[in-house]
Amino acid sequence: MPKKKIVVIGSGFAGLSAATNLAHKGYQVTLLEKNAQFGGRARVMESQGFRFDMGPSWYWMPDVFEAYFAQFGKKVSDYYHLHRLDPGYTVFFGKDDVMTVPAQMPEIEQMFEHYEPGSAKKLRSFMTQAGEKYQIGMRDLVYKPNRSVLEYASVSLLRNMLKMDVFQSMRSHVYAHFKEPRLRKLMEFPVLFLGATPQNTPALYSLMNYADLSLGTWYPMGGMGEIVKAFVALAEEKGVELIPNAEVQSIECAGAHATRVHTAQKSYDADVVVAAGDYHHIEQGVLPATHRQYSPAYWKNRTMAPSSLLFYIGLKKPLPGLTHHSLFFDEEFDRHAEQIYARPSWPDRPLFYTSLSSKTDPTVAPDGKENLVILVPLAVDLPDPEEARERCYHQVMDRFEHMVGVGIRDAVEVRHSYAHSDFRRDYHAFGGNAYGLANTLAQTAIFKPSMRHKKLANLYFTGQLTIPGPGVPPTIISGQVVTGEIVRDWPI
Repeated sequence: MPKKKIVVIGSGFAGLSAATNLAHKGYQVTLLEKNAQFGGRARVMESQGFRFDMGPSWYWMPDVFEAYFAQFGKKVSDYYHLHRLDPGYTVFFGKDDVMTVPAQMPEIEQMFEHYEPGSAKKLRSFMTQAGEKYQIGMRDLVYKPNRSVLEYASVSLLRNMLKMDVFQSMRSHVYAHFKEPRLRKLMEFPVLFLGATPQNTPALYSLMNYADLSLGTWYPMGGMGEIVKAFVALAEEKGVELIPNAEVQSIECAGAHATRVHTAQKSYDADVVVAAGDYHHIEQGVLPATHRQYSPAYWKNRTMAPSSLLFYIGLKKPLPGLTHHSLFFDEEFDRHAEQIYARPSWPDRPLFYTSLSSKTDPTVAPDGKENLVILVPLAVDLPDPEEARERCYHQVMDRFEHMVGVGIRDAVEVRHSYAHSDFRRDYHAFGGNAYGLANTLAQTAIFKPSMRHKKLANLYFTGQLTIPGPGVPPTIISGQVVTGEIVRDWPI
C-alpha cells in the first residue's frame, strides 16, 4: 500500500519539526521552501568574512532541543556544541549603571541582594513558583492541540492551572515581589519575547524567568544556523524531500479537502497539507476565497507581536567591555511600548538589543573584528523607508557609543538593515511582523488561530501564529503537536 503523501509548506523550525516527525512516523513527506536557504527566520547572512544569524539569537529552554533529538535516538551533541554563557547577558540602564547577570543562581541572588536588601529570599520564592509553572506548562499545556476546552477537563489539570496565575498580569506579579526599578525591569524582560507588554501578559509566563535565570542562556558554537543544519540533516536522514526555491502559489481544493499544492515549477499531490509558513498569508492569500476560515476583520483585530529593525554590522575593531548579549534599557520601556502597541509609530527614544556573537565564537568574524547585530522592536505595519531606518540607526548609535564610551560608526566595514518590507518579501509576514501573535490572555491556548483548518479536513497549520506560540522552542513543539494530530486523524 503506498504511503500517504504529506506536503509541508515552509522550512522554519515548525516546518522542519513537523516534516521530520511525520517522516519518522512513516509518511512520505515533501517540504517546500520559498527561499534558497532553509530555516525560515533562522537563516544566515554572510558578508566579507562576517557571518550573521538573521533571526533568533537567544538559545533558551535547552530541554526542548534535547527532547526533540531524543525522540529519534539522537543528542544535541551529535550535531552541535553548546556553550553556556557566563554572564548570560548585560543590561545597560545608563552610562555608568550597568547590570551584569551571572549564569548561576547563587551569584544571581547576591546580585539581587546588592540592588535590594532582602530580595534574594523573594527571588527564591518567585523562582520556585516560576519553576512549578514551567514544569506544569511543559508537562500539561504546551503539547495540547487546543481543539476543544475538553482537553483541560481533568481535576488535576484544573488544580494545576490555578497555580499558573492566568488572570494576574506579569507586571503586578513582578511588582508584588520586587521594589527596585532595575530588578523589576530585569524580571519583566523575558516576556518581551512573547510580544506583549508586561501589563497585558499573564503572570503564568513568569515561567520564562525560570527559562532565563535557572536554565540559562546558551550558544551553539558556529551560530544559530548550526541548529538549522542539524534539523535539516535529521530530516534528510528520515527521508524528507526538501526543495528550496519553491514558493507555493496556490492550493487546489476539492470539496472539503486540499488535493494539490502548486509552485511555479511543479505541482504536488497531497493527502495532507501542513502549512508552516505565515498562517495569514496561506489562509488569506494562497487558499481559494471560498475555503478561507477567517475574515479579514478577524486578522485585523489580532494583537501582533512587534516587528523589528535589525542592523547586521561588521566592525574592523574589537569592542571592549561588552558581552555576547546586551540590553539597553536607558530609556523608558513604557514609552517605547506605547509607540509599538497604543499609537504605532517610529520610536523617538527606542530601546534596543545587541548581539556580539564574536565575543563567544571566533568563527563568525575575521580576526580582530566583531560581528554586531542591533535589534530595535517596532510596531507592525509601519512604512520602513531607508530614511526612517537611517534615522533610527543614528539615534541608537548616539546612545550606544555614549554608554560604551567607544566610537563605533567609524569602524563599520559591513552594514545591512532588515525591517518590515524585508519580512514581508522573504516570509510573507503578516504586517511585517517578526515574532507572530502576542501572547495576551485573549490569544492564548484555544484562543489562537486553529491548528486544524475548519473547512478543509486535511489542512493543518503549525508555527508561531498558532499553538503554542512564538519563539524557537514553541515552534519546535508546534511541529510535534501537529504531527500527533495528523497521526490521529490520518493514520497510515
